[in-house]
Amino acid sequence: MPRNMITKPKFKICRRLGPGVYDKCQTSKFSASTGASPSFNRRPKALSEYASQLIEKQKVRFSYGINERQLSNYVKKATHTKGAGTADRFYEELEARLDNVIYRMGLGSSRRACRQMVSHGHFIVNDTKVTIPSYKTKAGDIIKIREGSKNKKIFEGMVLKLKDYVFPNWISFDVNKIEGKILDKPQNIESFIDLNAVLEFYSR
Repeated sequence: MPRNMITKPKFKICRRLGPGVYDKCQTSKFSASTGASPSFNRRPKALSEYASQLIEKQKVRFSYGINERQLSNYVKKATHTKGAGTADRFYEELEARLDNVIYRMGLGSSRRACRQMVSHGHFIVNDTKVTIPSYKTKAGDIIKIREGSKNKKIFEGMVLKLKDYVFPNWISFDVNKIEGKILDKPQNIESFIDLNAVLEFYSR
């Protein structure tokens, strides 16, 4: 299967939840296919509050590639942690996952790809190999490709690929060393997902 081809299950998920769920849905080809679909152009039915919250919950699950138990745990942590707003803490829990941080550093084409790379032991955090995608990173952590993995095909031409990449302001990245450092807590700039709706879903 070509690498840029989106599978039918993912296509249906994107149709239902929006193209922001998967990177491969954010293409002109996907837009053209949905725009040409009669069902996609129908006037959408009014959703109940519960249905709207459920959709936002599913957006989080599919976007970050996490299961129901993991999502529920992140909500609980955000709800019971003192500090900034609950939605901001919830976002921080999601974004602090190692697979997501590597994705934000531009080292993988998708969170799923980054999750696999972490599981295969390609990255080290503070000089220690980590193989758990959900590993929670924090400010000050230094993340880089393991020495034995630098010559792997998946990392070919990485310096050139990252030359014009725009990194989040909470991440510092040395393109020549292919080494990143977390400077601060992630700032919520995600407009695709209504995190408050997800929190309300779990408060029912």
